[in-house]
Order: sequence, then C-alpha cells, then structure tokens
Amino acid sequence: MVPSLYIHIPFCRKKCLYCDFCSVTYNESLAADYVNVLCSQINGLQESFSTIYIGGGTPTVLGNNLLVQLLKSLKKLVFADTEFTVEANPESLNEKAIDILLNTGVNRLSIGVQSFNDDTLKKLGRIHNAQTAYEAVTKASKRGFKNISIDLMFGAWDETIEDWEEELKKAVSLPVQHISTYSLTYEKNTPLCMRKEKGQIQPLENETIAEMYEHAIDYLEDNGFKHYEISNFAKEGFSCRHNLNYWENSPYRGLGISAVSYSEGIRKENITDTLEYIKRVRSGEDIIQFQEKLSNDRRAKETAAVKIRTKKGIDFAWFKKKTGFDFLVLEHEPIASLREKELIDYTRIDGTIKGVSLTKKGFLFCDSVSSELL
Repeated sequence: MVPSLYIHIPFCRKKCLYCDFCSVTYNESLAADYVNVLCSQINGLQESFSTIYIGGGTPTVLGNNLLVQLLKSLKKLVFADTEFTVEANPESLNEKAIDILLNTGVNRLSIGVQSFNDDTLKKLGRIHNAQTAYEAVTKASKRGFKNISIDLMFGAWDETIEDWEEELKKAVSLPVQHISTYSLTYEKNTPLCMRKEKGQIQPLENETIAEMYEHAIDYLEDNGFKHYEISNFAKEGFSCRHNLNYWENSPYRGLGISAVSYSEGIRKENITDTLEYIKRVRSGEDIIQFQEKLSNDRRAKETAAVKIRTKKGIDFAWFKKKTGFDFLVLEHEPIASLREKELIDYTRIDGTIKGVSLTKKGFLFCDSVSSELL
C-alpha cells in the first residue's frame, strides 16, 4: 500500500492556552535552519505517497520565502491524484500565502478557526478574531481552493448549547467542504488545566458536552456534511484521505520533530527538540527517540481500535484481508462486553452480519471502545 507523508512544522506566533502539541514560538533564524534540514530529508525520499499533510504548529507562520522553499522541495512528490493538505491559522493566511499554496500544488487547506465568537477565541488564547477567520475562509475559496476544512472547538466553560448552535450555523454558511469538531480538553500542564486545578475555571458537565456533540452530528448531517469519523464531517467526496489512512492503520512516514512513522508493524517517533533535530539531521545522526516492533496480534488489535472510530466501522472481510485475523475470534470478549453496554452493534447486509460499528451511544464513548479492543 502507498504510504502517507506527514511533515511537522512546530512554530506558532503564540501557543494557545489549551495546546499540548509539540510547538515553539516562531523564530525566523531557527525556522530557516529547520526548513533547510526538512528539505534535505525530502530530497532524499525515494518513495511515492498517496497523501501529503503539513501540520503543526502553524505551517503558514513560516513566511512566504520559507513556505515557498518547503513546498517547492515537495514538488517531485505531488501528482494529479495526490491529496496535499496544509494547515493554516487565520491570522497568517493572507492572499500571498494562499497563492503560494495554490501555485505549489496544495489542493486541500485546513484552517484552525476554532470559534466564530470573539469572547471564546480570547478564552482559548487564540490571536485571531472572528472577522479574520471569515475573511481567511472566503479569500481561500475566492482565490481557488475547492477543498477547505475548518476546525471548530466546543465545550469552553460558560458556553451554552445555543452558543454552539450559532457556531455551527456560521460554519455551514461558509464555502467549506469539511468540518472537524473537537471538545475542549484540559491537557496536563497547559495554562487552562492549571487554571482549572486552581478553581478559576469550572468545566462544563459531561452531559452538556455530550449534548453539544450530538447536536453537531444532527445539525451538520442535516446540512449536507456526512459524519464519517468521530470528529469529522464532510460533503460528498471530501472526506480527508490522509486521516482515513491513519484510521485504517496503513503505513505513513513522518518528518520533523515529534513526527511518527509506521510501516510493517514498526513504529518510530522522532525526537522533540528542534535544535537537536537540526543538529542530528545535518550530522547524519539518528533522529529516532522511540521505536517498537508490534506483534501480529497487536497490529491487528490496533487496526481494530482505530478503524472503529469511523462511521462505517469494521467490515469482517476487510479486517481479515488487512490483518490476517478473524475479528470475531480475535476480539471475542470485547465484542460481548461492548455489545452488552450498547456501545457497538453488528452491521448487517440482507440480514447477514458483516461487521461491527459504533452505536449512537458508542460515539460518545469511543475512547473506551478503542481501549477495550486493544
């Protein structure tokens, strides 16, 4: 199977209050060195990729010259059928940056909107406002992007169901083809988590979060966005192929700090220090900080744990061909437990059981389902 390629750009203008991703404050000199070593790695790639995804961090924070340098180095890997995604934040997505992306083969844009409410954006520590987000999406569409995704976050303290419904209304009114929705989580050691631990923030009740999630599913599907994975909704033909590759536990290659590679049961994770990464690439040293070889049954169980996240669930014939294992035998005990809890159910075609998928309740507890399958 043709793998996917992920490239991590760790730079941001300012780290958001909820973020625990591997990112650092933008420094032009450091960014130039980092892009240089990435380009040298890209030039050494010999394989082909079905999808390319540049994430972060904020890739568009690099500035025009570095962005052009990075994207041009990837030109040899981009073909007519390649899905090529770049993440962007509204404040760094000007017309020049949009044109650079379009002219270098990028055909899918993922914009970190998070909210169309200025108060919510301030709470989250975002540095753009709602108007900037609107303008970023509309400019990208007008200048030629036909595949635009936006991220939305729900569940900030004090947010109401009515507030969330207003966010969804604004999202579907824009020229976007894909919407990802994420519940706010208080990750350990982030500023928001520390404020929560001090009692300065009172998180919403789980029941309210669940109601918001269910409302998103109903509202977005009613407005033409098919729910195809736990957090993701797309118009027909616009599901993210790169992410689907992950959810099918297919091979992928990761470049940049903290990036992960996976192939033939071997998982490797790169070091997380930017300066050290640059030094090691330049000197030809190993950049891997962690590596593991998965047993065949572990690979099969991980495939089950990620594939169950999709709306289609797990087809038994597909699973057998993919892993060599009979799903009903491999996951006999978890299946019984999860069905008893009404978190999964059998999928049938003409009355014949063909697979399993999450129930409506199961979507609310997907992490628990995945854990049991592992």
